[in-house]
Amino acid sequence: MSGTKAGPGRVDLRLAPSAILTWAVSLASAYLPPLWTGVVCVALAVAACLLLSARAVAPQSLRTFPATLAVACLFAAAVAAHAATQAGPRQDGPVADAAAARDSVVIHVLIVGDPREFGTDSRGSGRWAVPAEVIDMAADGMLIRTRTRILLTGGEGWDQVVKGQEVRTAGKLKPAKPGQVEAGVLAAATPPMRPDSRRKTEARHQTGGSANIPQGPAQLKKQFSSAAEWLQGDAAGLLPGMVTGDTTGLDEGLEAAMKTTSTTHLTAVSGANCSLILGGLVLLARSFRLARGVAAIVALACLAAFVMMVGPDASVLRAAVMGAIGLTALSSGRRGRSLGFLCLAVTGLLILDPSLGTSVGFLLSVLATLGIVLLARPIASWAPTWVPSWLASAVAVPLAAQLLCSPVIVALQPQFSGYSLLTNIAVAPFVAPVTILGTIAVPLVPLIPWLSVIPMAIAGASAEIVAAIARFFAGLPGAALPWPEGPTGIATMLLWSVVTILIVWLVLHPTLAGSAVLSLHRRLVLLMAAGESVVRRRRAKAHSGSRRRPVGGPRV
Repeated sequence: MSGTKAGPGRVDLRLAPSAILTWAVSLASAYLPPLWTGVVCVALAVAACLLLSARAVAPQSLRTFPATLAVACLFAAAVAAHAATQAGPRQDGPVADAAAARDSVVIHVLIVGDPREFGTDSRGSGRWAVPAEVIDMAADGMLIRTRTRILLTGGEGWDQVVKGQEVRTAGKLKPAKPGQVEAGVLAAATPPMRPDSRRKTEARHQTGGSANIPQGPAQLKKQFSSAAEWLQGDAAGLLPGMVTGDTTGLDEGLEAAMKTTSTTHLTAVSGANCSLILGGLVLLARSFRLARGVAAIVALACLAAFVMMVGPDASVLRAAVMGAIGLTALSSGRRGRSLGFLCLAVTGLLILDPSLGTSVGFLLSVLATLGIVLLARPIASWAPTWVPSWLASAVAVPLAAQLLCSPVIVALQPQFSGYSLLTNIAVAPFVAPVTILGTIAVPLVPLIPWLSVIPMAIAGASAEIVAAIARFFAGLPGAALPWPEGPTGIATMLLWSVVTILIVWLVLHPTLAGSAVLSLHRRLVLLMAAGESVVRRRRAKAHSGSRRRPVGGPRV
């Protein structure tokens, strides 16, 4: 594609159509049958060929636009092709047929994600949702071997399963909701059992683990959570959540407080975690006087090791990519190049996993990164010269991310967090030691346990301060205000975001704001004076006309 390179102040939008179109195709493919998704793929490929043909005969100055659209169509066709191949087994396979018939099955699955609590049963016990992949399934007297994603829901014992574990259970299959990546939902009637014994329930997690639980990232998370139990207060449950994303030990009151103050992103492996880790690694490498390129390679290699350590899930890979882009935008100041990287990353991730198009977490991650890329540095530059740059960035980064994410957040939870920005600013200095020192402690726990105590103690103290700040702001009046639901709430929050930007600009530019107000006042005065003169002339003309008119009317 032809076109000029994006400089520090220029925004490169050549890859934006690719990101938008691939996202739209991935979202549509989640609801379309595989046949129609294949038709969309062929139509996009044909459109790309037509656009490339039009580019060949177009003038030199007009060749960029059709080439940009052609590349977008090719990327979108790749997403549609991948989605069609995935949708076939999900919508037309034996698991989908059994779910449509609501059959009772005995199933052998591989756990592919962490348990997520979604409610309670009639006895008050927790209910858990666990993503899994079918290995084999017994239904209607037949043994079916397949590799299809399903969602398991169950009570006792299902909170103890870990990723990579094979379990067997029985229950009734039912169809998944439209847009879900799973072929069906299994309501488990039994706790998880070993594949080689249906009568023995899965043992609770112990320090040494069991033979059926893999010694991988999931076990490392469990060991780190167990090692953090000696910490006092909220730190024992919050530290594993902020470092590895393991929130099983998080206190319910603290979890509610973090939801109220919009700080729940701290308890997941998010782009912020990856940015902090990557930034700390870059500074460490530069302190050894390594070249910029070598330091970047070392930092990226260590970030890859962190991803493998906590588990290379789709959400973790997404967080690593978005964190790297956000750090690049803040450190380099090249908004155009960073926006191009973001669009390319969105396109690549959607090609690898089209189901991300329906993920709210992916949408929030992209919006937060987009806010940092486009708004963080301009907002930080508005600060007066006497304000340190680190303080300006500490305020600008969460504000930029919040402005773009708020409309989506109120669509999910219709309430306004009055102190979310203040809370995120207040906890920012303590998030870095928790993330960096906690990450250092994770591999030390199984290797050198006594050495892990020091970084874990410092990280735990910082996590305790984060919890105290979240609880303090959550307890203030107006911490959670009601907000309109649906499209009205989204539109209102969009308007509020625009007003917030204007207020921040006015507060940080009092001189310019004052001169603008005075200029507007002068123009209004001139406009009112001109209107008044027009009205006076019209009145004078009407009055003179009435004096010249004869009293008796016209003579016949």
